[in-house]
Amino acid sequence: MTDRLIVAGDNPYEVVVGAGALSEFAALVPTDVRQVAVVHQAAVAHVVDEVEAALSGRIDMLRIEVPDGEGAKTANVVIAAWDSLAARGFTRSDLVVGVGGGAVTDVAGFIAATWLRGVRVIQVPTTLLAMVDAAVGGKTGINVPAGKNLVGSFHPPAAVVCDLSLLASLPRSDYVAGLAEVVKVGFIADPMILDLIESDPVGATTPAGPHTAALVVRAIAVKAAVVSADLHEMAAVGPGGIGREILNYGHTLAHAIEKRENFGWRHGDAVSVGLVYVAALSSQAGILDPECALRHRTVLESLGLPTSYATDAWSQLRAAMSVDKKTRGGTLRFVVLEGLGRARILSDPAPELLEAAYLEVAQPPH
Repeated sequence: MTDRLIVAGDNPYEVVVGAGALSEFAALVPTDVRQVAVVHQAAVAHVVDEVEAALSGRIDMLRIEVPDGEGAKTANVVIAAWDSLAARGFTRSDLVVGVGGGAVTDVAGFIAATWLRGVRVIQVPTTLLAMVDAAVGGKTGINVPAGKNLVGSFHPPAAVVCDLSLLASLPRSDYVAGLAEVVKVGFIADPMILDLIESDPVGATTPAGPHTAALVVRAIAVKAAVVSADLHEMAAVGPGGIGREILNYGHTLAHAIEKRENFGWRHGDAVSVGLVYVAALSSQAGILDPECALRHRTVLESLGLPTSYATDAWSQLRAAMSVDKKTRGGTLRFVVLEGLGRARILSDPAPELLEAAYLEVAQPPH
């Protein structure tokens, strides 16, 4: 069985979720497509084989292999991909397909957004993090020395195919890291996610768990609703309506950690620490009940996710946060919580408040 979620907007698209969902890929390819360029990592070549088989030889396919992880999200990788598309005479009626984790869907989307000022892209995420976050929503981008995802565009896909059976071969550490984004959604919009995890935290750490499909579908449903209402992240977070910035909960510190680690940390691990930090910041500012703030740490630690970072890193992290995408006119802004499912923006918190919150996640380096 598959679930089908609609992401609304100027060009609505489907997110197909379920074990065996890849069998529906061919039906999602527009009939006017003559060529398909599949952007992928070496580890998922077998999935690309399935994509090629689904096309039954009726469409020419170009494979563009990219490096693993964040190494795929560089200008040099994108330029090489552009050269490959040019050599094949890739036109605006053709299709890019991203097969892999979040880094691949990010760069595949960016390649599609920039080639001929925009061609269609279908995303086939193969990791939990990509399914519940990166592949849905149309944010594309690459990294530069100044920070993560600072170069990119909004380019919604034509469709997203989340085949849950692909998660069975995912390393446990990668699967667990992806759960940080699921937990995030639980706190900002759907507390039932937290209840499901707390009812069976061990089961939640495996694709074979009893609630896997429910957790993935619920997380995607929240993102679909948020993106449908605010594709370009223009709305304010708060009582006036839901805004896409809400999805950045925990990400301000997370991106700073990733930069300090030269993108050697898994994104989900960094988000986990970022969630604990911003919950502490919300509590320190008198916005969030301390019990709810503590629940962040409890849920994340029950899944085996990290909740602390190096004591001596604060000055570097603070500097990195100053170029966060939510910063406006030099003013640092955080998505914070007033309670479960109630987010708002905290602008320009006092330096001593920021540092006090960091002390709650700091630990001496190992």
